[in-house]
Amino acid sequence: MQAGPNSRLSTQAMAFVLAGGRGSRLKELTDRRAKPAVYFGGKTRIIDFALSNALNSGIRKMAIATQYKAHSLIRHCQRGWSFFRAERNEYLDILPASQRVNENKWYLGTADAVTQNIDIVDSYGIKYVVILAGDHIYKMDYEIMLRQHVETGADVTIGCLTVPRKDASAFGVMDVDQSGRILSFLEKPKDPPAIPGDPGHALASMGIYVFNWDFLRALLIEDAEDANSSHDFGNDLIPDIVKNGKAMAHRFAESCVKSGLESEPYWRDVGTIDAFWQANIDLTDFVPKLDLYDKKWPIWTYAEIVPPAKFVHDEDGRRGMAISSLVSGDCIVSGSEVRNSLLFTGCRTHSFSALDYVVALPKVIVHRRAQLKNCVIDRGVIIPEGLVVGEDPEEDERWFRRTGEGIVLVTQDMLDARAAKLG
Repeated sequence: MQAGPNSRLSTQAMAFVLAGGRGSRLKELTDRRAKPAVYFGGKTRIIDFALSNALNSGIRKMAIATQYKAHSLIRHCQRGWSFFRAERNEYLDILPASQRVNENKWYLGTADAVTQNIDIVDSYGIKYVVILAGDHIYKMDYEIMLRQHVETGADVTIGCLTVPRKDASAFGVMDVDQSGRILSFLEKPKDPPAIPGDPGHALASMGIYVFNWDFLRALLIEDAEDANSSHDFGNDLIPDIVKNGKAMAHRFAESCVKSGLESEPYWRDVGTIDAFWQANIDLTDFVPKLDLYDKKWPIWTYAEIVPPAKFVHDEDGRRGMAISSLVSGDCIVSGSEVRNSLLFTGCRTHSFSALDYVVALPKVIVHRRAQLKNCVIDRGVIIPEGLVVGEDPEEDERWFRRTGEGIVLVTQDMLDARAAKLG
């Protein structure tokens, strides 16, 4: 006999999405927007993955805590996520750091972002809280994690990635016993503890936590009164529960959603220019590591009403074409070659230009004879005629931001400064 919808734990849960961070390693890409609002994958924003996972898991109550330059994030959520209906007991609340508790007090840490909104969470009448980071790319069924949390009687269940031990020093690492109980939580350890029975791998925190709300609520109130606390889940609350309560690790592989095309669990922190470029370019692979075409687990977003993509001109040296690329709606590829690239909505590429391994955010215009390679172009940038990027490292570094891996970030401010100097 199949379980009915009311027996799903997700109907008794809410998702609390922490989306206040700048993401400073993305440099100029976050000058005007928070990291969760950064574009990804041709149509979506990074936060759409956490929200879509919650929705697809059956969670219909969500809150998004925002802080740094939140306007584009709030506008995106209002446009793309406004289909929740209160009369069906569905909610999506955006919770800016609005000095609700004290007029001098913004969100002090990840835990404080929840503490300042305890009354709002209370009003949902929920039993479980799923705390999520709003800035990672992955597909995950939170219902499976909720079930484990209840079955093990944990105080907190922490989502964990299985990573090679040599790479684990970049993460918060869980030292666990055979049952998955967390014995200690180590922040970026030099010698990460291995998974029992798997000496080559360690368990790294994904920043995903499941709590019973009544337990977390009491803990937050206690933490708020502690003058020595930084009011952060990773720094304060989680180590305390590991020491004094029952913390269990949940392996991402057990709840990762795969369509059949993905060969292994996919999770990415696209927090650097290199990682952001690579994850977008990966989508152009013949069999990408992340399947965005999976209708059983759609990534919801703000779906703009735009005309289809268009390709024009068919002469030698002036042929509108795209190979091994993703080209979004309202793009016009006019007499130019696009290879191994991803064009977001509303891009224009003009005659005799060539793009190779380019991630072009929405509304980019590439004028004639521009030659672009291995670069990320910010939203609305107008690439001048004949500009060459990605060929000469010294020239790239003179005008743009070039990473150690050789990826070049191009913004309009950089181009304006270049034009002013060149006269």
